[in-house]
Amino acid sequence: MKTTDATVLDKLKTHEPAADALVEPAIESRPRAATGVKEAKIYIDGKFYSEASAKVSVFDHGLLYGDGIFEGIRFYNGRVFRLEEHLSRLWDSARSICLEIPMTVRDMTEAVLETIRQNHLRDGYIRLLVTRGIGNLGLNPMQCKCPSVIIIAAMIALYHESFYRKGLTIVTCATRRSNPAALNPAVKSLNYLNNVMARIEANLANADEALMLNDAGNVAECTADNVFVIKRGQIFTPPITAGALRGITRGIVFEIAAELGIKVLETDITRHDIFVADECFLTGTAAEIIPVVKADGRLIGNGKPGPITTRTMARFRQMTRETGTPIFA
Repeated sequence: MKTTDATVLDKLKTHEPAADALVEPAIESRPRAATGVKEAKIYIDGKFYSEASAKVSVFDHGLLYGDGIFEGIRFYNGRVFRLEEHLSRLWDSARSICLEIPMTVRDMTEAVLETIRQNHLRDGYIRLLVTRGIGNLGLNPMQCKCPSVIIIAAMIALYHESFYRKGLTIVTCATRRSNPAALNPAVKSLNYLNNVMARIEANLANADEALMLNDAGNVAECTADNVFVIKRGQIFTPPITAGALRGITRGIVFEIAAELGIKVLETDITRHDIFVADECFLTGTAAEIIPVVKADGRLIGNGKPGPITTRTMARFRQMTRETGTPIFA
């Protein structure tokens, strides 16, 4: 089906994926096209627009105030990975901030799948946003009568493949994770300035990621990833109450650990626990599962990805190849 600007998502059709569709490494410091997809199509409120024509109002409260929510979702080998879990978390975020998503879960599922079809992809990344919608310059969300849904399909790999073999370096940043009493990290809101400030600190320190602490000085998470450490054959990770996002990939690590017969403990951890760990790795939808080999200038373990991390990564990649919601079925 030939798609033109503002194609209405009424009669959904299946599109054959391009045979040469690839996931290109997208190193953050390197400028690149916004989506990495030739002639990309962006979903906005039931219609598809070319990347150049996709616009939002300057009066949208998502732009003016960061008033909205999002999910980052991966798809592999023609299947969307853990789509139901991502949409469940999206609806939880919406409920927490009193935002009514203007479509059903079923309709949202089909909109996500059709966005991928329109872009002829089999592997990639979806950014799904729901903004409060157009209002006036006042803060009151009651002025916004109709929330807006935006879906972007992109070709992305947060880190080059070499980082998965060699590991990342992280640095503790001065910017603290938002206190749940201020803006609960459980809500994936469009206001990510807290994380952006931490990311800037990592850039200035020439580190690959920034470790964020909470007000108590315990580890919360990194700027876009959950943190795990391994000591004497056990896996430890901060609890949600420490300020960690209830990550989808985080939950998968619990599943994999159970398969491998490894115990996972949710407990407060400090920088010291990372420094003396045998292994460390991060998890996130974009980052997947990636090892950390140096923190604040200190080698972790022997300075190489450890055996438990490696096994967990291998099992995760197998799951992404074999499971998920079919796109072209």
